[in-house]
Amino acid sequence: MTERGEVLNGRPAVGPDEVPGRRGPKVVVLVGNPRPASRTHAVADRVARAIAPGVRPETVDLTELADRLLSRDPGPLLDEAVSRVTSADLLVVASPTYKGTYTGLLKSFLDRVPSLAGVTALPLLVMGSPRHALAVEVHLRPLLVELGATVPTPGLAVVEADIDRLDEVLAGWAAAVRLPEAVR
Repeated sequence: MTERGEVLNGRPAVGPDEVPGRRGPKVVVLVGNPRPASRTHAVADRVARAIAPGVRPETVDLTELADRLLSRDPGPLLDEAVSRVTSADLLVVASPTYKGTYTGLLKSFLDRVPSLAGVTALPLLVMGSPRHALAVEVHLRPLLVELGATVPTPGLAVVEADIDRLDEVLAGWAAAVRLPEAVR
C-alpha cells in the first residue's frame, strides 16, 4: 500500500517516493488479522520498515481474501497473494494472538502456500497480555520453518501496552536480527 493506501489491480500503486522496478530485497508483509486497518497491520508495517529501511514493503492483508480462503474456486486474487508471499526475499508474518496462538485466517492462508523455501521470514504476534509471549516461538515460528522458510531470529511478541513505545521495542529487536546477505 502506498501511504495514501491506493491499490491498483490488487497491487500497491506507485507512490511519489517509489521508483518502478525494484531495487533491493522484495519485502512482503502478510497480515493475518481478520479486522481491516488493525493494530497488527500497523505494527507489521513498522517492523518491516525497521528491518529493511529504505525499502517499501508490499502488503498482503488477508481481510481482503477471507471469503475466498475456504472456497473450492478461490480465484486468481488468492493465487496472486500466494505468489507474492512465496516470491518474497523477506516476509514479515503478523497476527494478533487469538486463544494463545495465531489466527485461523492466517493458518487457512498458509495451508495454501506450497513452500516458503528461499524466503526469510520474521514471525510477529501482537497480544493483549505478556502471558502469551511464547506463542510466537511455540506456534508461529515452527509453522514457518515447516513450510521451509529460513527464520534467522526469534519472533517478535508485541504487547498492546507497548505499541506507544514501539520504536524503542523495535530498535532493540531489529539490532538483534541477523538477516542473510541476500536479504540486506
